[in-house]
Amino acid sequence: MILVTGAGGAVGTALLGELRAGGHPVRAAYHSPAKTAEASANGIDAVTVDASDPATLAPALAGVDTVFLLGAMGSDQTTRERNVVETAKANGVERVVKLSVWRADEELTPIARLHRPVERALESSGLAWTFLRPNFYMQNFSRQFAASIRSNRAFAQPASRAPISFVDVRDIARVAARVLTSAGHDGVVYDITGPQALTYDEAAATLTEVLAEPVRFVELTDEQARAAMLQRGLPEFYADALIEVSRAYRDGGAETVTTTVRTLTDRDPVTFERFVRDHRASFA
Repeated sequence: MILVTGAGGAVGTALLGELRAGGHPVRAAYHSPAKTAEASANGIDAVTVDASDPATLAPALAGVDTVFLLGAMGSDQTTRERNVVETAKANGVERVVKLSVWRADEELTPIARLHRPVERALESSGLAWTFLRPNFYMQNFSRQFAASIRSNRAFAQPASRAPISFVDVRDIARVAARVLTSAGHDGVVYDITGPQALTYDEAAATLTEVLAEPVRFVELTDEQARAAMLQRGLPEFYADALIEVSRAYRDGGAETVTTTVRTLTDRDPVTFERFVRDHRASFA
């Protein structure tokens, strides 16, 4: 039995689909009781957990061999994920596959500094572990930038000319499914990227080509970007963290392309062009 935490998010939803399609026993853990009820109504083995309250975790872990650990970003994320690790060990779980973040081991960004302590906790836990460290999600475009692209034919980010090897969430889910359901991954770290590194200007050019309408990348100062995030309702912690990530990779550091997707899934990773075509309705 595999417990998928964070089952309501983009990666969790895609992973559930992969595991269920493969006929693997899987239980979905949601923070929202409403999502749990909806999933249960659709025939999914679903539970509600609050990782900040370990008492809710033990029932969800009953009969579970492997945990896919995906924590929602927040200032208390490290504590919540450590709770899962400790409760998993106490309840006989054998293995944890953790969704981490790009270059987490270097702790260059606030987001990496949330993940790395959890990785260290797993390394010393006695549990078998695997870390998945994907680069920036292509789905950021369809979820965070789509409204602006639809209305203004533009998207804005902190100024950057450095390429990024964006990866499709569906490829992350395929890699995770393979790791969760096959042997030989204990103690391994997988860096996950798409097939190419693109600057934001190059991404805008691809959007322009696929949508057959001009799409621009608008460079913002860090101050302008932070103000825009707060205006959209993002918490200050989240906005500040994203600004620091932009600073960390502004001059490079996110351009590496790996073969992880191809090696583990026997299929080429989704290109950015394919992603835009598949999500055209989001931008149209």
